[in-house]
Amino acid sequence: MALKMTNREVDGVSVVALDGRIVLGEESNALREKVKGLISAGKKKIVLNMDNVTFIDSAGLGTLVAAHHSAKSQGAGLRLCHLGSKFQEVLQITKLMTVFDVYNTEAEAVASFSK
Repeated sequence: MALKMTNREVDGVSVVALDGRIVLGEESNALREKVKGLISAGKKKIVLNMDNVTFIDSAGLGTLVAAHHSAKSQGAGLRLCHLGSKFQEVLQITKLMTVFDVYNTEAEAVASFSK
């Protein structure tokens, strides 16, 4: 199943709602390209809403780390929201909770950019 991505602007922040699985192959590549495209279009504030992500594998995690790194290196910010307990657990086990800026709600993630 392909990863669906819905992009919209909220208070000058690009919010990308993800729906499906973030796994090795097309899904990871699509997500990587999406973030790259937003950054090259001058979008410096990006929120990934993980509310409808049903599954993520190690390649998917790698993609998120790479997206976070490329955003940071180009002066942009990447936030995650609506992780869900399973995904939060994975991030804690892999110690990636300390890498990402994680918020419970989309509104909190968007508001974090104006602080």
